[in-house]
Amino acid sequence: METLRRLFSWQLSVLLLAGMAAGAQVGNPSQTAQSPGSPPAETATPPGANEAQTTPPMITPGITVTGSEPRAEPPLPKLPPDKFTNCYWANKSTGPEEMDFVAMENCKVQVAMEVRTVIEKCINRNGKSAPPVVILACTELLEHDIFLGSDRFYVYANRAEAYIAQGDKQHALDDYNQAVKLAPHNAKLYYNRGVFYLAQTDVDAALRDFDTALSLNPKLVPALLQRAKIHKTQNDFSGALADYSEAIRLEPKTAAVWSERGYVCLLQHDYENAIKDEGEAIRLDPKMARAYFFRGAAFGGLADSSKARGDIVTAVRLDPSLQRYVTSKDSNPLVTPPP
Repeated sequence: METLRRLFSWQLSVLLLAGMAAGAQVGNPSQTAQSPGSPPAETATPPGANEAQTTPPMITPGITVTGSEPRAEPPLPKLPPDKFTNCYWANKSTGPEEMDFVAMENCKVQVAMEVRTVIEKCINRNGKSAPPVVILACTELLEHDIFLGSDRFYVYANRAEAYIAQGDKQHALDDYNQAVKLAPHNAKLYYNRGVFYLAQTDVDAALRDFDTALSLNPKLVPALLQRAKIHKTQNDFSGALADYSEAIRLEPKTAAVWSERGYVCLLQHDYENAIKDEGEAIRLDPKMARAYFFRGAAFGGLADSSKARGDIVTAVRLDPSLQRYVTSKDSNPLVTPPP
């Protein structure tokens, strides 16, 4: 869930102060429906791209919500359309045919502060707001048109994340679909919806979204990695190698990607290239147990039992859970290929 949360830390904060004084509305109906500029929406490194797996087996995608029970939060301010008008007439001290500029300015500040509070709850940048609070805040923003035009996709995307956190898959999908409709050129939206589909084991839908994301932004490394994993599970090793190779070209210092490509080489019995890729992964991250494990398997494939034994021993020392993939024969370690 953290992946989704950080991937959708959009630039809502940029919009917080724009236009609040005029009825507390923010938006630009004429804005084109595309990603909010390359930085940060398209260049921010989504979580997970640099994280190495601790065990070789491929994990079935899923969503896990962790953390302590959310603390009680104060109720959100209500944002009826006539909020400013009610405030002004309640505080007006001049005659009925005179303008009370002091009351007007005070009410602008009050409304702006309340709108900001609701926006911050919807954004949930620190991840501390409970999903129901995020949903309520985003719903208020949508119902009272605080954002207009394509800017509303930010709100739908964040509300979708909150729906996922509380297990409401259908509402999450509805919001993702609405966000994509409002911003059809935003690669990150397709990526995140693809991750959602993958968590529901709808591989075909996930693959379509990753393809679309990459057609819009060929440099979106997380989409390359997700698509490569799908190719790998479908035994499309050439497709997996192509995506991992492109990811390495874009992020050559990410050890986990080198190890993933090495694993694909290992599955194809291309032991020499597997050794090279896992060796680079180890150079970048000397404590990556899975890289030693896969390199040891590749050395075993070349009948180099001495080097195979050394790498397997190191892998198990770094991650004892890998021991279950190792058997013994004549005192030589044999690697059981992970699923």
